[in-house]
Amino acid sequence: MLTDPIADMLTRIRNAHLALHKEVNVPRSKMKESLAAILKQEGYVEDVAVAETNIVITLKYQKGKPVISGLKRVSTPGRRVYVGAHHIPRVQNGLGICILSTSSGVLDGMTAHEKKVGGELLCEIW
Repeated sequence: MLTDPIADMLTRIRNAHLALHKEVNVPRSKMKESLAAILKQEGYVEDVAVAETNIVITLKYQKGKPVISGLKRVSTPGRRVYVGAHHIPRVQNGLGICILSTSSGVLDGMTAHEKKVGGELLCEIW
């Protein structure tokens, strides 16, 4: 049984990047679809295709190196981390993004800051 599906998704992406795979399959859920959509919107992945039971994420490389150099799960099932709208962290001095689960849906840190909403800090990507 999987206890943390978001950490599983991030680990699959990290492992696929390390092995220089072109794409990775992730079991489908609404939360993971939202995370993948943010990754595509921010330019960290090439494409996201949603099938009936899984999500196919096409990874992005520049000059043979992965665009994503780091992924970190912040809030876990055993330790939830919540941040207010004015305390959203800057990842790698603004070079990365953080993803939050807010009352307005799953948002990246900049959008959440603009909308002045806080929430659960899911992960950081740089």
